[in-house]
Amino acid sequence: MQLQYPNKKTEQEIFDSIPNIELEQINSSTNFNLLIHSNNLVALKQLITKHNLADKIDLIYIDPPFATNNTFTISNGRASTISSSSNGTVAYKDTLKGFDFIEFLRERLVLLKMLLSDKGSIYLHIDYKIGHYVKIAMDEIFGIENFRNDITRVKCNPKNFSRKGYGNIKDLILFYSKSDNLIWNEPKTIYTEEDRLKLFPKKDKDGRPYTTIPLHAPGETKNGKTSQAFKGILPPKGRHWRSNVEVLEQLDDAGLIEWSDKGNPRKIIYFDEQEGKRMQDIWEFKDPQYPVYPTEKNPDLLDIIIKTSSNENSIVLDCFAGSGTTLKAAQTNGRKWIGIDQSDEAIKAITKKLDAIEGDLFIFKTDYQLLTEKKHSAQHGLGKSRADVLLKNIDSEINISASNKH
Repeated sequence: MQLQYPNKKTEQEIFDSIPNIELEQINSSTNFNLLIHSNNLVALKQLITKHNLADKIDLIYIDPPFATNNTFTISNGRASTISSSSNGTVAYKDTLKGFDFIEFLRERLVLLKMLLSDKGSIYLHIDYKIGHYVKIAMDEIFGIENFRNDITRVKCNPKNFSRKGYGNIKDLILFYSKSDNLIWNEPKTIYTEEDRLKLFPKKDKDGRPYTTIPLHAPGETKNGKTSQAFKGILPPKGRHWRSNVEVLEQLDDAGLIEWSDKGNPRKIIYFDEQEGKRMQDIWEFKDPQYPVYPTEKNPDLLDIIIKTSSNENSIVLDCFAGSGTTLKAAQTNGRKWIGIDQSDEAIKAITKKLDAIEGDLFIFKTDYQLLTEKKHSAQHGLGKSRADVLLKNIDSEINISASNKH
């Protein structure tokens, strides 16, 4: 299934149409981590052609514009998330709509796939109004067979807006992999007391809560070890034992099989031996009440994604880096990272957030190369001046942050 619309480029046309603007470093770090102040299409192409990072990125999280037709601002240190103040500093403009927006996003997804490793995953955070069209575009690029989840994210408390329609408290995250060999560190959520009472209703002679599960599973196995009789009992018709008979004997000897009055065996599962319950596809990670940047997300959301779909020393990429929450989560979880944003306000917010990380025995203090687009002064009249202004703004933000600590 594909979306068809005017002026849709081929993947090769997308790549060839991106200007080859080099990135220059404007600080002295030699660390791998990269914070890039640039148009993200330009930067992504440079990561492929100059930094040799094709097929090297294990995890991509992006939170692009949502096609809202709004301009988002920052006023007096507070970011707007719904409407903009006429007196604020522009953080970013979200004015593309319809097929123009889809093509804007598709261009970036094509390059992101080139960067993604065979064991890599991409999470795309999007609004419910445009997300279903984005999914079709992602099916086309990554393959519908690599679609993993449409995650519902509860973003806020119920609203009381007056409109004909149900209140909107959620957005969605589209989760795809590059292949079937993706990194997957099974996430668990802690059982609540309500879970314990509901899911582990029994108690043994020592008062330990437990539940029981069947020893058999669907499907017959002929002449196999899981089709043999256990204690003189065969698995029910159309089913087989979950383990071979030798393992069932060991469980029974250890007192981990409960026998019903009718002689049916079930495996005992103790509550205090469980790490937690498996995460489902509805997540409640509400946005910060007072964001420093309009797109700032709950840090626990990024923490879960990074721990689940990357390993230590994996490279994590966010090319709509915004406030830097992805980069901070990558840093504190021992991942390498690359962040890209063309907004001056975003770069200031990111550097402030990253430089506030305190290093300890388990977390390295943040170090990164700061890159920007290389401008030829004769052609653009900019030269080093833009880089100098950027560094000056960043230094100013850092000094303000440091003074507020005292």
